[in-house]
Amino acid sequence: MGRGSSGLHTAPPAPRSAVRQRFDRLVREVAKFGAVGGAGLLVNLLVFNLVRHVTDLQVVRASVIATVVAIIFNYLGFRYFTYRDRDKGRRTKELGLFLLFSVVGLVIENGVLYAATYGFGWDSPLQSNIFKFLGIGIATLFRFWSYRTWVFRALPSEEPVAGAESFLETPRRGARGTEKPEKPRVRVG
Repeated sequence: MGRGSSGLHTAPPAPRSAVRQRFDRLVREVAKFGAVGGAGLLVNLLVFNLVRHVTDLQVVRASVIATVVAIIFNYLGFRYFTYRDRDKGRRTKELGLFLLFSVVGLVIENGVLYAATYGFGWDSPLQSNIFKFLGIGIATLFRFWSYRTWVFRALPSEEPVAGAESFLETPRRGARGTEKPEKPRVRVG
């Protein structure tokens, strides 16, 4: 009956502040984004190394192929896991924006690899993987910001609409310090 082992009445936990709730949602979003992104990173690096191993393609071309495969993998993960609760009403626009920002991320990612390979001559398999990984990291920061801001937009929050009665009620103290609404008193005469 709401009594602890000491027989005292325990108060319910205080509701979390709006700032704390927003922070908690952001932490969950970053964790989900990281899970999909981590799996996408593995797909990207595995495909990159597989293409380099079985073909004679140049480093950046192999990287572009791997990035495209990872983009497809990531879209499915983001749409159906990370941002599954977001607005799904404009899929064509969402996919178009996702591809646009993914191409910018592809340019960032592979631009780092290109600069390392052709600008500095760092093209050993280990060096290529290091700069591919670095490019993915830089592009990921851009992708996180752009996807959450422009692609997978949050639905407008539904705020409860107070009825007219709630504006007329004034709180008064009841038993045990709880507030009970008081009906307005109408003066007659």
